Amino acid sequence: MELTLPGSPVCEHAREVATAYSSPSLLNHSLRVYAWAAALGGVHHVDFDPELLFVAAMLHDVGLAAVFDSHTEPFEVAGGHVGWVFAAGAGWAPQRRARLVEVIVRHMQADVDPAEDPEGFLLCRAAAADIAGRGVADLPADFRAAVLERYPRLDLVTEFLRCFGDQAARKPESLAAAAMRNDLATRMAANPLEDRPVTG
Repeated sequence: MELTLPGSPVCEHAREVATAYSSPSLLNHSLRVYAWAAALGGVHHVDFDPELLFVAAMLHDVGLAAVFDSHTEPFEVAGGHVGWVFAAGAGWAPQRRARLVEVIVRHMQADVDPAEDPEGFLLCRAAAADIAGRGVADLPADFRAAVLERYPRLDLVTEFLRCFGDQAARKPESLAAAAMRNDLATRMAANPLEDRPVTG
């Protein structure tokens, strides 16, 4: 299994946005999330739109950036709005813009129906794998090691918990707050990806 990133101009611009507004840890997280999502597409036999999935992966956490953070909306909803504006500027049709919003917002759900939303399903599963280790065993060990080498985790645990703690304090009804109440810190610490696994 090899990691191949889609190279359309829209994907390049989405990566440019993520690079401009994300820390190195969160940027690498977004790139790994696409890698895990694409790999899981093969594992679960889910056909997906690589460009849509990549753009969603690049922008799924942009709502955590201070300049895009909303004091009333959950970060994934704020990120969906940023995604819509980005997609409009990229010339995407209204229906495709709406799909991008759906995929970004749904990544925080417990699960997504792959028949209804294949990109949402894959982004949801991939984000859960990278953050809390859910389903990591579905990813080949050599592929995990190669992705971690290319996009190291850096201080993701510390930064992500800080971001989610801040979201939880200001938006106690949000899914980020629910994750903190469900001991996200323990689950992140126990994530096998933190140990750079090289065997299955």
